[in-house]
Amino acid sequence: MPPDPRVILHADMDAFFAAVEQLDHPELRGRPVIVGAPPDRRGVVAAASYEARAFGVRSAMPSREAGRRCPHGVFVRPRMERYEELSRRVFAIFERFTPLVEPLSIDEAVLDVTGARHLFGDGPTLARRIKAAVREELGLTVTIGVAPNRFLAKLASELGKPDGLVVVPNDPAEIRAWLAPLPVARLWGVGAATERRLRASGMATIGDVQTVPMDRLIARFGASTARWLRTLAEGRDDRPVGETAPEQSISRERTFPQDVRDRTRVEAALLELVEDVGRRLRERGWYAGTARLKIRYAPFRTVTRQCPIRPPACDEFTLRAAARRLWQAERQGSAVRLIGFGAERLARTPGEPTLFDDLDARRQRLERLSRVVDELNRRYGPGAVVVPRAPNPDGSPPAE
Repeated sequence: MPPDPRVILHADMDAFFAAVEQLDHPELRGRPVIVGAPPDRRGVVAAASYEARAFGVRSAMPSREAGRRCPHGVFVRPRMERYEELSRRVFAIFERFTPLVEPLSIDEAVLDVTGARHLFGDGPTLARRIKAAVREELGLTVTIGVAPNRFLAKLASELGKPDGLVVVPNDPAEIRAWLAPLPVARLWGVGAATERRLRASGMATIGDVQTVPMDRLIARFGASTARWLRTLAEGRDDRPVGETAPEQSISRERTFPQDVRDRTRVEAALLELVEDVGRRLRERGWYAGTARLKIRYAPFRTVTRQCPIRPPACDEFTLRAAARRLWQAERQGSAVRLIGFGAERLARTPGEPTLFDDLDARRQRLERLSRVVDELNRRYGPGAVVVPRAPNPDGSPPAE
């Protein structure tokens, strides 16, 4: 017998950060909530409620522009620990229905429920059960797309927002017909530049990409890109759903209210970012193989610097030492507008043991100490215990 067709769900929380703020602060419900820097400060929008989106406010928009578009908007500072807490609870609900949950971000995941249908019902039934659980247990809404593959499921959820459930047909001909009227920008991976090239070639809809002669598509985009465009336009996507998605990086940035020339003040802000990145690495079970520094000088010149971390690490001291090396090697040419720190080349293990037992023991000791600090801060509140601000030059803590 042929295998059962796959059933893939794409679940995307609705305006997640803003929805959490409205959940915790009932007086904000129904009002345009903008999560991010206030409009009189430099910074960007992290999230906007649908009431704010009606005025054209979008994530990554400068806060001053958001304030101009929505002058009566309520600006609130992000509370990442709260968002992460609720994210864990959302994902715990997903995992009740299938072990094949692939996180795409803090508020978005792909679920393979092919093997769960005999227990919980077909794809739409599963989606409705998940939506009901999220609403009843957490007071939040999630939009879900149901489809035979992950590309179609994600596209369906995008079309269903907010609080929607969109089911894509299984029949290949029906899938092509469902996709045909949609704009080419809906194809996964088609950005502004590719969209302009497609439109310039007379392809404005996905249906146009389905029907254009293949030799013409190859002549315009090359064989590899042409095959990729045609495959997606026909709604085919064989990518599996994994239990975890390999995160590319974890990073944080800070935009200063005014440009800063004081190197000590910039470094202090950098170390605060390092603390947050390190905590997130440890919470998620990652080790960083590369440290990355981002600096934006006034007015808008941006530079990045990076260095390897060998062996990969997640402890506060190693990350801090890497950040300080990168910062101290940078010749500050003008006032600093933004500082950022990122951990990249993430791995689930710290690598193979070295030939030097004392180095391995030291690495493990620093990681244990960092995790103890994390636990104490969770138990007694952020900042209850602070790792010393002045480690030894090699990044190790002061002598015990």
